[in-house]
Amino acid sequence: MSVTFPHFDVAARPHTVLGIDPGLNRTGYAILERSARAPVLREGGVIQSTSGLSLAERILELGRGLREVIDEFKPQVVAIEQVFSTSQFPKTAILMAHARGALLYAASDAGVPVVHYTPTQVKRLLTGSGKASKEQIQHAIRQELKLDKILEPNDVADAFAVALCHYYSSRAVIRN
Repeated sequence: MSVTFPHFDVAARPHTVLGIDPGLNRTGYAILERSARAPVLREGGVIQSTSGLSLAERILELGRGLREVIDEFKPQVVAIEQVFSTSQFPKTAILMAHARGALLYAASDAGVPVVHYTPTQVKRLLTGSGKASKEQIQHAIRQELKLDKILEPNDVADAFAVALCHYYSSRAVIRN
């Protein structure tokens, strides 16, 4: 799989990455900014949909919520985790795909380029193993961002993992 990244001048302005862990109930988001030495955590949070609403209304809530985040932080790129599914839970994958579609629409409508990463790519880049546990990912994020404690909830931690994956992937491309 070939991934291309938008070209930008790191010295001209901070490069802001919006990492997204898509979910229908809760979508985690993470704002990472590039600095000269290391990634800087700016904000993380959760966009929630209201469980009593129709699927269409919940999807609309997620899209609008992400658009608010984009409008506030003006990221140069969105890094989003691809849907992971198993044959045991096909309905979960379909619902996740609906949520992911709303998030992709919101980013594209705002004119922000989107880069996709598989869970295996994120795990491998952060820990060296594509089969790393949630705990190993949490530890890697904590170390990388020099945090006193692990990020919670998991949706936010997963969004930071995706943002960090893009941060390091795009950094390698920029240096070449």
